[in-house]
Amino acid sequence: MLNTERSPVAGKRVQLMATCLCDAFYDDVAAATVEVLEHLGVEVVFPEGQTCCGQPAFNGGDWVASRKVVRHTVRTFAGDEPVVVPSGSCAAMLFHGAVLEFAKEPDVAEVEALGRRTWELADFIVNGLGVKAWPGRYDAKVAFHRSCHSRGTASVAAALTLLRAVAGVSVVEFGEAEQCCGFGGTFSVSFPNISTAMGALKLEHVRAAQPDVYVSGDMSCMMHLGGLAANEGRPIKTLHLAQVLREALKARQV
Repeated sequence: MLNTERSPVAGKRVQLMATCLCDAFYDDVAAATVEVLEHLGVEVVFPEGQTCCGQPAFNGGDWVASRKVVRHTVRTFAGDEPVVVPSGSCAAMLFHGAVLEFAKEPDVAEVEALGRRTWELADFIVNGLGVKAWPGRYDAKVAFHRSCHSRGTASVAAALTLLRAVAGVSVVEFGEAEQCCGFGGTFSVSFPNISTAMGALKLEHVRAAQPDVYVSGDMSCMMHLGGLAANEGRPIKTLHLAQVLREALKARQV
């Protein structure tokens, strides 16, 4: 069972963990996250020493290496402010995976404290700030990806609350919505054929719903499914939730 206990949100200053995927592939998701949070009156601080949440090594079974990365993250995101992450996977690593691997370590309390301050973006907006309406407009039929790491958390319900609040958005359901996309981080590297087959099955269900855009709160899933679709010669449009919310805000200015 995931530990999703959160420290109460006091004030409107947060630290942004942009994640490795923003750094390497999705810088616009980080920019959209900042714009969305600033629209809500939140002051966003970006600790420049941040690197990774430690999940790749954790998933690969190298907990010694993962703990080194997590300890660096604890130091980098010191303080009392909430840590907001535009990734259900990385957020879950800090409030669940890291706590598991530090269970017998002397500094487990520091890791648990960071976990209690860590929020996935949609969860923070809806359940941390209490925002359940969104201005603007985005005309699209949207299929929402429920990532494995968001299971047992409030992130999926929060993301759907925000998407359904946007004028013009029609959320469509598709078959086997809870099924893994097949990425699984190092799983896709160790078992590429299985990973590809799982992704192809997921895409089959998504395409059957005929969405205009496939939206996720996890960039790793976006990258995997978007890459597979492109390799098949049948690309699909993928967007992060933060990008959809920002696009809706832009529509107000037209």
